[in-house]
Parts: sequence; structure tokens; C-alpha cells
Amino acid sequence: MLSWLVVLLFPMIAIVQSIAASVGTSQISIQGAIKRRYGLTWALLALIAVVSVNLMTLAADIQAGAESLKLLFGVPRQVFVLPFAAGAAALLLVRSYRRVERVLSCLPFIFVAYGISAVLAKPDWSALAHSLFFPRFSLSPPVVTGALALLGTTLTSYVYYWEQIQVSERRTPATRAGWARSDAAWGALAPAICFFFILVATAATLGKSHSNVQTATDAAVALQPLAGRWATALFAVGLLASAALAVPILAATSAYVVTQTFDRNGSLDASWRDAPIFYAVLLGCLALSAAFALVGSSPIALLYAASVAGGLATPLTLWLLVAIARNRAIMGEGRIGGPLFFGGTAVAGVVTASCAVFLLNAFRS
Repeated sequence: MLSWLVVLLFPMIAIVQSIAASVGTSQISIQGAIKRRYGLTWALLALIAVVSVNLMTLAADIQAGAESLKLLFGVPRQVFVLPFAAGAAALLLVRSYRRVERVLSCLPFIFVAYGISAVLAKPDWSALAHSLFFPRFSLSPPVVTGALALLGTTLTSYVYYWEQIQVSERRTPATRAGWARSDAAWGALAPAICFFFILVATAATLGKSHSNVQTATDAAVALQPLAGRWATALFAVGLLASAALAVPILAATSAYVVTQTFDRNGSLDASWRDAPIFYAVLLGCLALSAAFALVGSSPIALLYAASVAGGLATPLTLWLLVAIARNRAIMGEGRIGGPLFFGGTAVAGVVTASCAVFLLNAFRS
């Protein structure tokens, strides 16, 4: 079931990112549009949904980044937590969105490490193909929770909020909305492929051995005898790149969302004097998450919990995104067309249904 869901991730992410890009070309933020159309209460609910999940994910990603450095250099994880968070802060304080974007755009190329790891894991390709075309469906709690976590980590709100922010910061005009949607859609291909290879690598190694993994070190130890030491190193490199990409985006998105909700100046192009609340929120999120990461917990368990939380929080902001993108009063002639609207409605419906099944299972247990 999960392998089948991964195949559907590309069209789902592509649809949502295209809708977010359309909103970005209107030069109206998602939060600003929610506040204008539905009022401050709904904007605050969206703010809480986004930032609370962002903080959980930030702490988990800072831990994961530090853990990956531990795997590569053999130094205790705690040594790397503050330098990792400080590095993200330094990048975001250059006062140039374009420079931040250039640096972050280089990191996804490192994700080829996941693909190599999947090949080194020597999966049963015929069994994999069979499971993709003939998936086994189950509504057991572990499978339902895993499906929700998968949706929560790929369709979580910060992903499409950041897409809207990117398009807006680039000052993409409404006349190029088609190009922006196409760019966003094809950009969704990379995470979908990445998740597919992660699933293949883990299924061929950790899944086959039924290993109990709580930390990245546990994963490395389990991978080494099955896929070799190079797969372990590539796993660490991929994990580091993922964390290095996510941490600045999570912190910046939180700052944008807060300032947009309260109509305050906020941009990575702005100076500290012009946007003090923006930078205070940005640095506060990093500091709070780094402090939590230093306390010590299982990074993988925290990432999993953050993904489930993201899945539960996503329906609210996703329905609002689709609604405002279709609203003529907000978007004017740039509102999304019928096919994209129905596609977005279908994606929101899938995520909402996943949440409902998860909550139903939780209530029964």
C-alpha cells in the first residue's frame, strides 16, 4: 500500500505546488489571502497549524543533521547541534533571498545518494514491480499511520507555503503563471523519486531484517552488513543534505507566516532594522529547536511523530489554499482553472480521508 502511495506522490505534490505557485504570482501571501477572505481567526488557526509542525520538524531535522555528522566523523551528536543551527542562521542572515535560494538549490543533487543506496541494497526488483502494480491494501494501525506520515512529510504545509513564497520573492508576474505552475510541477518530481528510493533501500535492508531503528546510528548499523559500508556513508550524506535543506526553509517559512499573518514587514531581502519581528521569529525558531535537540531524543522517532502531526494539520491549510486559489475576488483572472481546482480538491480529500481513518483507528484502540 505504501509503495503504491509513493507512486501517487508525484502527481499529488505537483498539483499542490502548482496551486501554490499560482497564488504566488498574484503577489498575495497565503496567510494574507486567508485573513482577507476568512478573517483573523482562520488565519491564526492556519498559523498554529503551520508553525507548530514546523517547530517539531525543525528539532527533528537539526537532530538528524547532527546525527549524520556523527556517522561521518564519529564525534558525539551533541557537538554538532549548535554549529548546525548556527550555520542555518548564518545562511538566512545574508539579507539576500536569491543567495539563499542558490545555496539551497544545490543540495537536492546530493539526494542521488539515496538512489545509489537503493541499488547497493540489492532489492528484489521483480517483487518490487509486483507490489507497485498489485499493492496489498490494509487499514491496520501501523499501515494507516505510515501512510499518514508519508503524506504529512511530503504534503506538509511548509512545502506549499514555501513554494508560494519563492514565486512571490522572485516577483513572478501573473502573465507567467503558466510557467510558474509548470516549474513547480516538475520540481515535485525530485522529492517523489527520492522517497521512492528511500522506500526501496529501507525495505530491502531494514524491512527484510525487521530491525528496530530508533536513531540514524541504528539504521547505519543495520544497513552495513546488508548493503555494505558505502551504503551507510551514502545514507549519512543523504540525511545531512535533507536536513541542511529543510532547516533553513522551515525556519524562514515560520517567520514569513507569522509576519504575514500580522501584516508586518518580513523578507529574507530585508535588513534587521526593517524586519525585526521577522528575524526574531526566524532565530527564535532555530534556537528553540536546537535547545530541544540538545535535550536528546530519538531523531527518527521525532521525525516520524512530526510527519504524523504534519499529516493531521495539513487538511486545514490545504483546503484553504485550494479555496483561495479558486476565488476570483482574491486571484482575479489568475485564479486556477477547473482541472487544477478539482485536482487540488481530490488531493485535499485524500489527505483528509487519511486523517479520518487514522483518528478512527486511534479512537478504537
